[in-house]
Amino acid sequence: MSGPTPDPRTRQAAKGLGLVVGFLVAVEVASGVLQGYYTPIFPQIADHLSISEGDVNWFEAAQLIVSALCVPLLSRLGDLIGHQRVLLLSTAVTAVGSWALAFAPSFETFLIGWALQGAYVVWLPLEVSIIHRRTRDSGRQELLTRRGAAVLVGALELSVIVGALSSGILVESLDMNLILAVPAMVVTAVFFVIWAGVEHTPGEATGGIDWTGLGLITLALALVMGGFVVLRLEGVGSPVAWLLVLAGLVALVPFWHYESAQAEPIVDVRLLATARQWPIQATAFLFGIPVLGGQIPLSTFAQADPAERGYGLGADSAFVSTLIGVYVVTLAIGAFTLPLTSRWLGVRRALMVSCLLVALGYALWIPFHDSTAQALLNMAIAGLGSGALVAALPAAAAAAAPPDRTGFATGMTNATKTVGGAIASSIFAIALASKGIEGVTEAEAPLSGYLTVWAVCSVAALLAALSLLAAPKHAFSDRAHPGDGLTPEGPAPTTPAAR
Repeated sequence: MSGPTPDPRTRQAAKGLGLVVGFLVAVEVASGVLQGYYTPIFPQIADHLSISEGDVNWFEAAQLIVSALCVPLLSRLGDLIGHQRVLLLSTAVTAVGSWALAFAPSFETFLIGWALQGAYVVWLPLEVSIIHRRTRDSGRQELLTRRGAAVLVGALELSVIVGALSSGILVESLDMNLILAVPAMVVTAVFFVIWAGVEHTPGEATGGIDWTGLGLITLALALVMGGFVVLRLEGVGSPVAWLLVLAGLVALVPFWHYESAQAEPIVDVRLLATARQWPIQATAFLFGIPVLGGQIPLSTFAQADPAERGYGLGADSAFVSTLIGVYVVTLAIGAFTLPLTSRWLGVRRALMVSCLLVALGYALWIPFHDSTAQALLNMAIAGLGSGALVAALPAAAAAAAPPDRTGFATGMTNATKTVGGAIASSIFAIALASKGIEGVTEAEAPLSGYLTVWAVCSVAALLAALSLLAAPKHAFSDRAHPGDGLTPEGPAPTTPAAR
């Protein structure tokens, strides 16, 4: 018996979508290069800049702050002037930052370039918004968006491996300035790929930029992140650090009230409070804890010598690269198989299973961390779930948003994930230190600290799965339903969830 005849609109949309996704894949290749290229050569970068390896942590802190701040602004711009134009803008800023790294004469200029590179964090959400917009008339918008997102994330993860392997090879034979110029050339080439291959579509939102709201959220995030930076430097006993964190949290109160009263806010808190949207954003925040915060502890544990400390794998840098490679491959598998698992289980169940895989992978580290085989298995399980979530969350956010807020909703999944990872990174640094944060070395990290890290990552993933249960049954469909707080024009400002 033959199956149902495909909708001609779906066939036509899928045909045109393939070419666009092909161009967008090039963007994710560049993103993968940026995310994988620098990690293996951080010690050489430190030597190049005549700084200690510990000072490299400032690069991560600066980029996370810029990433978290630029997502609301660029997402809003995408809804206003078109997602393709903002994709071009963010690529240009990333290219400027990448070229600055290649010719930076000092730590300070390198730090500025590294921070500017944080603009790339909005690429995937903008790409998902472009796909979501182009498939509107297909009759299968959410299905095609998930498929496109899966392809993009799969390309991203494979490119991370290529980037890591490339820098490891080039560092032995090229001058550091030339090595650092490679990502800059890739990002610059991608700018012209977007210009030539991705059609501009006008934005659908109205109004302008809410600069006051942007200033308030910038203040709140800067205070919180500044507090965590001080915690890293001075330890948990620093009153200045905790005062900064508290001040940042308090600053969120006037920010929320101000944004709730705006017709066109920079952060649409009314939309975030709807029953369809907040579980997805909560999942992204919690997912950021293991996927962004848990990676450095895994690397340092793998390199710890068990003969000296009684724990660790005693791995060299080659095995650490293998561990990362296995993890990234499973990320790609998880992303590529997302459409299939969504068809079998439904979108909500597929997301929940992905969260549970991440939870299981990190939970297994607690009893099983004594051999390389155990490490590879643990990371493979966590990677399968992580890859699916990276692909699915922006698409789910787009489905749960009105047409003129898709750029904002998809961008917020990256913003909340980044904030979750930044907070987790600081907390894990404290857990792995037996004294003040400044001057901490691997030898000072107790096994109990690593057990704490893995437990927190596992619990965060479990909470992410539970948060998805809070979403209404129709949350992952393309159709609006009465009572969900969404209308074609935007989120209703007077629903109970919005208050």
